[in-house]
Amino acid sequence: MLVLTRKIKETLVIGEDIRVTILEVSGDQVKLGIEAPRQVRVYRQEVFDAIQEANRQAAQASCADLAILGKIIKPTE
Repeated sequence: MLVLTRKIKETLVIGEDIRVTILEVSGDQVKLGIEAPRQVRVYRQEVFDAIQEANRQAAQASCADLAILGKIIKPTE
């Protein structure tokens, strides 16, 4: 892990097109501004973890689950 010290309004650059700027420090909270291309997804860690868990659960669908889903969804004619 790289550890950096930055002051308010200072920026760090990741690669060539991602910039993280310290906007505000208040108590134990830090407000960051992140500039990144639209195709780069930026998540808070807890949101990323929840997405990963939901994907793992979805990937473990059983054949019984798929059979039930097949009965619910009627093919269009």
